[in-house]
Amino acid sequence: MVSPIVKVDDKHLPLYRVVWIADLPHFCGEEDCQREGYYEIRLDVEDSVWTSSAERDEVLEALNRWCGDPRDDPDERPF
Repeated sequence: MVSPIVKVDDKHLPLYRVVWIADLPHFCGEEDCQREGYYEIRLDVEDSVWTSSAERDEVLEALNRWCGDPRDDPDERPF
């Protein structure tokens, strides 16, 4: 069985808490922004973690393994 836990930065994150993952890095233009260039992983209860593109890709792969990617299922038919 695939583990539903993934490590992001220094946090062990349960995959069932992930709501969405940003496809583009954060950019707001504020001079003092500390999240510039990082990717947001939105969690339930209005919480987020921020990560690099490499860790974001690892979380996406973990989600595909855990939830299954319908493109890998030969019995699935596209609409």
